[in-house]
Amino acid sequence: MDEEYDVIVLGTGLKECILSGLLSVDGLKVLHMDRNDYYGGESTSLNLTKLWKRFKGSENAPEHLGVSKEYNVDMVPKFMMANGALVRVLIHTSVTKYLNFKAVDGSFIHKVPATDVEALKSNLMGLFEKRRARKFFIYVQDYEEDDPKSHEGLDLHKVTTREVISKYGLEDDTVDFIGHALALHRDDNYLDEPAIDTVKRMKLYAESLARFQGGSPYIYPLYGLAELPQAFARLSAVYGGTYMLNKAECKVEFDENGKAYGVTSEGETAKCKKVVCDPSYLPDKVKKVGRVARAICIMKHPIPDTKDSHSVQIILPKKQLKRKSDMYVFCCSYAHNVAPKGKFIAFVSTEAETDKPEIELKPGIDLLGPVEETFFDIYDRYEPANTAEEDNCFVTNSYDATTHFETTVKDVLALYSKITGKELDLSVDLNAASAAEPEAA
Repeated sequence: MDEEYDVIVLGTGLKECILSGLLSVDGLKVLHMDRNDYYGGESTSLNLTKLWKRFKGSENAPEHLGVSKEYNVDMVPKFMMANGALVRVLIHTSVTKYLNFKAVDGSFIHKVPATDVEALKSNLMGLFEKRRARKFFIYVQDYEEDDPKSHEGLDLHKVTTREVISKYGLEDDTVDFIGHALALHRDDNYLDEPAIDTVKRMKLYAESLARFQGGSPYIYPLYGLAELPQAFARLSAVYGGTYMLNKAECKVEFDENGKAYGVTSEGETAKCKKVVCDPSYLPDKVKKVGRVARAICIMKHPIPDTKDSHSVQIILPKKQLKRKSDMYVFCCSYAHNVAPKGKFIAFVSTEAETDKPEIELKPGIDLLGPVEETFFDIYDRYEPANTAEEDNCFVTNSYDATTHFETTVKDVLALYSKITGKELDLSVDLNAASAAEPEAA
């Protein structure tokens, strides 16, 4: 281990593994260590025995729940936008060859219209509101940044989303759906920001929806998300990256100027120019910015009123719940090889506003119908508080409550640019990733 590396990465969560893979492909010499004896860190997947031990304190899960090893329960469950940034990263790095994906059946906000045709079918709106929404969706779909004719006189880099929406006279509930379920904003600040970002997000949603002709814009890997960190770890190894699991301590060493120069574990120090890690490895360089409340539920049926979908996302906008943040419901099943035959796993998550997740998450849990077993959890969310240019430490953000990967990848790409000084080119042939069609139940 007494060698010098360009970058030492600590923790094998998804963000750290993506960065390790990207930096190795760039030709950097990477050492990747984890104090755990498994991949995934906070974003790992657990079998039933490990799940039971973590949340119930024993290894004796009831027999009626099925065989432990047939469970792959994600600790940070998220779907991937079919045309989104994570899929582009997977294609850019050829990691797609290590994974099999399946299209997600549905995405609901009791239900979100994403195109002009869906707007006309939606029972969310009255007839006149449907027509107004359809006009707005057509404008978004036809909008091309380099074609002024499609702008209808609006400079979306200057006018706010609120101004664009007011031009179409949309009702507040419709705006809520557009902002939170299609554009996937987590708060309402976007309304007073340039509209270009929201329009691009809506176009991504619609293009992803059209990709597999399914009921949602999302895909999800078979056997759950734990496959992702391992796939990027394999990529890093192919390009010369070194992996070491079960490394005690992993203490970052600093010189007299406060710059990181290496990592010590088991009495040996590996030197490096930069350290990349999750917040748990450098607790004095992060600040707590919130908490995520979540419930993990095992069921033997799909979520009611989701067309018997085996995989589904439901977003409950904060305004409807009179909360400060949206609530997310994520469900997958044995169809994705994450549970035994006939079993469904549902997650309900939100930014915690109290210390009582069982009460706070009730609006989402109430949508699930009868539940066989529920596990409640609250975890702290951290962001870096350091200046990476001054101490050579590049710390990832904790995972948020969202049920999609767009925010996660945004963090990874920003860190990649900071570390390398360049943008990652994600102009790729999206046809290189495919997903199996959802099977009938």
